[in-house]
Order: sequence, then structure tokens, then C-alpha cells
Amino acid sequence: MPSSVSFRSLVQFSLLGFFLFFVLGYVIFQARFLIVGPQITLTETPPPINNVRLVALSGTAFNITRLWLNDRQIYTDPDGNFKEAFVLENGYTITTLRAEDRYGRETTITRSFVYLPASFANTAL
Repeated sequence: MPSSVSFRSLVQFSLLGFFLFFVLGYVIFQARFLIVGPQITLTETPPPINNVRLVALSGTAFNITRLWLNDRQIYTDPDGNFKEAFVLENGYTITTLRAEDRYGRETTITRSFVYLPASFANTAL
């Protein structure tokens, strides 16, 4: 039984080791989407006190299969961008943006808004 390993065997094991290292690295790199879950980022958040009824929320959503604004499904473009308008009721309104990924994990963003008509705001001052 030889006591030394041949050069050819050493090269084969080294190449196999590098190959397995890169495959494992790629799997871990791609698994980051599974680990992180759904993500929502608002790009333009309107002020909490508004004197107009129509308010728009826009942003990006990643790693999602479905997206809802106040339990109404909305859609994104291929890059994950969305822009959706909603109407403020008189007084205090709570808006919920909810996303779900293919594994059922959810992320929620809640924002509160107050509708204060311009005529009321001018008389209150």
C-alpha cells in the first residue's frame, strides 16, 4: 500500500472540493430569498394629515405572490413596483398593506391617516 497520494488524485480531490464549495455557495446565495420572506418598501408615503380625500401609496414588493391594500388585492409590475390610490373617510383612517409569499409567510405595513377638510382646517386656525 503506497504511503503517498498520487498527484492526479490530489488534483481530482482539489477540483471536487472547489466544485462542491461553489455549488454550496450558490445554494446559500439563492436561499436568501427563502430565508428573508416577503418584503414591502414604501417609496412615497403621504403625510398623516391630509386635506384631500384621494391618497396614493407607492413602493416596491419583493418575494411576494400576493399583495393587498385594505384586504383588496393589488398588483405589481414585473419589477415589483406598485402604486395604488385609496379614498380617506372623514376623520381617522387606518390603511393596511399586506404581502404573502409562496410559503404563506406574511408581512404587514400599517399607516394611519386623518382627513381634515381644508375648510375645517382654515376655520380651526
